[in-house]
Amino acid sequence: MALIVVAHLTSKPEKVEETRAALEGLIAPTRAEAGCIKYELHLNNADPTRFCFLEEWTSDAALDEHLATPHLQSLVARVPELLASPPDIGRYTLIG
Repeated sequence: MALIVVAHLTSKPEKVEETRAALEGLIAPTRAEAGCIKYELHLNNADPTRFCFLEEWTSDAALDEHLATPHLQSLVARVPELLASPPDIGRYTLIG
C-alpha cells in the first residue's frame, strides 16, 4: 500500500519568493526518483506564505531514500533562513 505524505511549510514573509523557488526546485528531481508516485506543491489561497506538498510514495523506504537526496538536503539546510517555523510533515496510510 502506498504511503501518503502531507508537508506544510510556512515561509518567512520576506522570503516568500525565495522559498517558492526553492520548493519548486525540488519538484522535477523528486518526481524522477524511484518510488515517487506523486509530488505536488500547493500554495494556500488565503495566505501566500503557506505551502503544502502532497506526496505519494511506494513505501517508507522510498521516502527515506528521498529524505537523504542531495536536492532535499540542500533545502533542509536552508530551513532556518527561509521558513518561519519547522515544517509540519506527516506520514499517512489510506484507510478508506
